[in-house]
Amino acid sequence: MTARVGVVTFPGSLDDGDAARAVRIAGAEPVRLWHGEAELHGVDAVVLPGGFSYGDYLRCGAIARFAPVMEKIIDAAGGGLPVLGICNGFQILCEAHLLPGALTRNQHLHFRNRDQILRIEATGTAWTNTFQPGQEVLIPVKNGEGCYVADPATLDQLEAEGRVVARYVGGNPNGSQRDIAAITNQAGNVVGIMPHPEHAVEALTGPSLDGLGFFTSVLKHLVGAPA
Repeated sequence: MTARVGVVTFPGSLDDGDAARAVRIAGAEPVRLWHGEAELHGVDAVVLPGGFSYGDYLRCGAIARFAPVMEKIIDAAGGGLPVLGICNGFQILCEAHLLPGALTRNQHLHFRNRDQILRIEATGTAWTNTFQPGQEVLIPVKNGEGCYVADPATLDQLEAEGRVVARYVGGNPNGSQRDIAAITNQAGNVVGIMPHPEHAVEALTGPSLDGLGFFTSVLKHLVGAPA
């Protein structure tokens, strides 16, 4: 059967359509999920897309974390559901405490929009298993609050447990500590990434096809996951 990957739409989501298209290109069926509905409709994985959920009021992702759909996602993630948070989705995952740390204002205080080289560090996650350790990929980045921060003990723990998924190469676009661009939870099913892999899945519009690996990885994971 074709895998069904839910893509959540919050008020202010901008990249939900792009994420759904990336899911479709990867070979899965995208399923639109509405922020105000506490229902996942039996999806096999979930993507929290980029944008400005709830206008980024209070803090980025702070209100979205309490959306009815997030109650279901938090519970399901605890049971192993693969969840990918992209940009604003990464912020939401941190606010929901599915991932440690926080995303703060870019150190240079400017919105940054450019194609960015990343080095894939962890390939044992549900969303990166088709990459090779150390592989460099070209993925667009576009954020104003993409600076990943955490206390030293948390950063050391992420390093020691191999939970830094990707790092910025060739210049850090936002000042993230230890050049961190993406991290995962201990189980490897939840990944937050600040750059936008959904914008690098088609030759017509992307700087590369490198982003497609995040979406094909989850399909490979689902095939190998126990029933």
